[in-house]
Amino acid sequence: MITGLDHIVALVKDIGAAKAAYQTLLGRAPAWQNSGEGADRVLFTLDNMTIELMAPSGFTATADRMRVLLDDQEGVLASLCFRVADIGKMHRRLDRVALKPDPVAEVESSDDISGAALHWKRTRAATELTRGVRMFFLELAEERPKSVATDVAPIEGLDHVVITTEDSDRAAALYGARLGLDLALDRSHHDWGQLMFFRCGDLIVEVVRRPVAGGDVGHDRLWGLSWRVANIDATRARLLEAGLDVSEVRNGRKPGTRIMTVRSGTCGIQTVLLERSPKPVA
Repeated sequence: MITGLDHIVALVKDIGAAKAAYQTLLGRAPAWQNSGEGADRVLFTLDNMTIELMAPSGFTATADRMRVLLDDQEGVLASLCFRVADIGKMHRRLDRVALKPDPVAEVESSDDISGAALHWKRTRAATELTRGVRMFFLELAEERPKSVATDVAPIEGLDHVVITTEDSDRAAALYGARLGLDLALDRSHHDWGQLMFFRCGDLIVEVVRRPVAGGDVGHDRLWGLSWRVANIDATRARLLEAGLDVSEVRNGRKPGTRIMTVRSGTCGIQTVLLERSPKPVA
């Protein structure tokens, strides 16, 4: 039913500052910008998904709700928006697996710069039944325009989105059995806990249970993003030149990967960059 991760919504306090920060981080220009219904929005569309930056605007109920979710943070990951091929079938599945979907709505968005329009149909699962992670499901009528590169060594796409849980069994049931994502890896380690990888298009929804006492057993949390790059050394050099605080490059847990942490310029969102070694030619 789910064909990929369409986009991730990140709530931000200042849309102008967030737009500049993510243009620097991604090395790409915004692909879509608009305002309305209590929010200002800037979208960056990469090879395999979109990140939508959304800031409260004015004093509507929607804007006030966003300010509560931000809670004085510079930014916070707010929702996952899955792409589906048939919204009617997805709605029936969500209803059948007791996720209480909203009625399907038809939505239109116009770009403030070009005037172009996009149309889609969407539904939302009940957040109290998706373990506190807001989830939307979209059927797009047309493809979004891509964000063009504005600098060398840009970020290409998302490698994985990280969700933390205190109840891995129930999280596995949600993402695997109920949403229908393919469990590609389930691994435990006494130092860093349990990792579960669910395939979603060509990226991964990573669910992590870390051995931490006193967590919220009933609610999971959107925790961070791991972006995919072609040349991590070149991207690191670009970000250092832009004044960002980044770690050294190190080997990832998965063989054949190299990673680095970005400690600033992400609106407070946990951010890692990842390079995969080319697969050997058979």
